[in-house]
Amino acid sequence: MNQRGRVIPVLIETEMQNSYLNYSMSVIVSRALPDVRDGLKPVHRRVLYGMSELGLRPGSGYKKSARIVGEVLGKYHPHGDTAVYDSMVRMVQDFSLRYPLVDGQGNFGSVDGDSAAAMRYTEARMTRIAQEILRDLDKDTVDFVPNFDESLTEPTVMPSVLPNLLVNGSSGIAVGMATNIPPHNLGEVIDALVAMIANPDLTVEDLMTHIKGPDFPTAGIIYGDVGIDEAYRTGRGRVVIRARANIEISKNDRENIIVNELPFQVNKARLMEKIAELVRDKKIVGINDIRDESDRDGMRIYIELKRDAPSATILNQLFKHTQMQTTFGVNMLALVNGAPKVLTLKEMLGHFI
Repeated sequence: MNQRGRVIPVLIETEMQNSYLNYSMSVIVSRALPDVRDGLKPVHRRVLYGMSELGLRPGSGYKKSARIVGEVLGKYHPHGDTAVYDSMVRMVQDFSLRYPLVDGQGNFGSVDGDSAAAMRYTEARMTRIAQEILRDLDKDTVDFVPNFDESLTEPTVMPSVLPNLLVNGSSGIAVGMATNIPPHNLGEVIDALVAMIANPDLTVEDLMTHIKGPDFPTAGIIYGDVGIDEAYRTGRGRVVIRARANIEISKNDRENIIVNELPFQVNKARLMEKIAELVRDKKIVGINDIRDESDRDGMRIYIELKRDAPSATILNQLFKHTQMQTTFGVNMLALVNGAPKVLTLKEMLGHFI
């Protein structure tokens, strides 16, 4: 019987439920959450695989970002070119990733919130540490599946020897859930892995003798360890991060505040605008001038105070009213065997092993 043109009545609530469920599962499994084994979302995995196929290893020449994006779009990731390029840009930024996976040449943005140059201008190749994620890929170590049009195959996961999920962290918003995993120091994570291999019965307290806490790419000071302890035990917690600020005495005997490090994901330009606004509105009194003296050697925000202004009080007001103090909400959610799960520190290390 010819079924062409046949209309099948469906209850709208049934169709909405089924369609939204399909959409939400697609976002959770295929877009927004990282795999616990390699710490990568599908787009990042495909960018690295596409670069590997183009031979863009460390020591090789750079290739235009547009060429890489075209390779990934045409063969593995049938979505928008902006999504692929934005993901690749973040993999270059040393203020976004603790250990960048892509070595970029050109303007890839700044901590001030400047956007990257268009993909036709920038060039890229893999970093040395990214090679550790793809090591032994050609030795039948992982399963390959057909790509979207079944003309090629792509890896379901990378055979990573780098504990990428912990060292670089991850953030993403899915449907009804979100992940926010902080980055960590590679040496500390490896020490914890070695200790856990030697003794699988180690407790979270034992592991925390190796992993003291998160290690953010923009540095800063972690204020208190209660949130860290809670996050490592339960998979959820709140970590308070403060800017690294010092009170410096100038030649004319005035006290000034110098900021050298900011909390993770804080925009320096917006922070300075906020401080200027607070001074203008007289919510903070005693600041004479603020200027950005950052250069290639590092960050330096110079906050000049008025004579006899209470520097310690002003610094505390800056922590209270600006993003010189922020809270990082830890939610260690990742895909385990294709299903989302909140993981403790020990579980995360165990799945990697």
